[in-house]
Amino acid sequence: MKKLLLAGAFAALFSGAASAEINNIVLVHGAYADGSCWNDVIARLQKAGKHVTSVQNPLTSLADDAEATRRVLALQDGPTVLVGHSWAGTVISETGTDPKVKALVYVAARAPDAGEDYGALAAKFPAPPASAGLVKSPDGFAQLSEEAFVRDFGGDLDPAKARVLYAGQGRISQTLFSARTTQAAWKVKPTYYAVSTNDRTTSPDLERFLAKRMGAKTIELASSHLSMISHADEIANLILEAAK
Repeated sequence: MKKLLLAGAFAALFSGAASAEINNIVLVHGAYADGSCWNDVIARLQKAGKHVTSVQNPLTSLADDAEATRRVLALQDGPTVLVGHSWAGTVISETGTDPKVKALVYVAARAPDAGEDYGALAAKFPAPPASAGLVKSPDGFAQLSEEAFVRDFGGDLDPAKARVLYAGQGRISQTLFSARTTQAAWKVKPTYYAVSTNDRTTSPDLERFLAKRMGAKTIELASSHLSMISHADEIANLILEAAK
């Protein structure tokens, strides 16, 4: 009888642990964007009862962006899902080893290995059209031209909305993309990946390669690079799946 009671207690404990969901979601934006690019996803996650924080990256260096993300992670009160779009895949790969982070979600994102020359890896895949629209300034920063932003970055958005986003895009340091990570959190944390099959900013084949390399639970969306806006339902649902 005692053994049966103990077995029941352990079963109940296991069932509770299995059904517990992660409450905290931290969203990290990529280049040519800011934290508001997550607004549509945030609304859906909040409706699902999640505590959501969107990081504002300075886009000045990997170290600066990683520090901005770590500051937000330090404010979370428990287990957290860490989500990165585009360049922010590099940031969450660097910061996702934080003990609070229980799962990583990559949205059309970079996912370098530790110390990897990501530019050399990306060069093995077709060059995305958006790269030709990068406009550099004498102060060492860069941004996408309006044409490249509307056509290649957010090509499946209403052009009027894309132009609003263009006006608020984050200007990046010209040295940002040359940074190399010191660790690859995707090697030690459960991972999820959303591939944008109509992406003109990152090669969809590169995205598929990265997702396969990390063994991620993967979905494919007929989307531009900004899938968290044009496919907010699907991205929110993927994050909620990671939170289970």
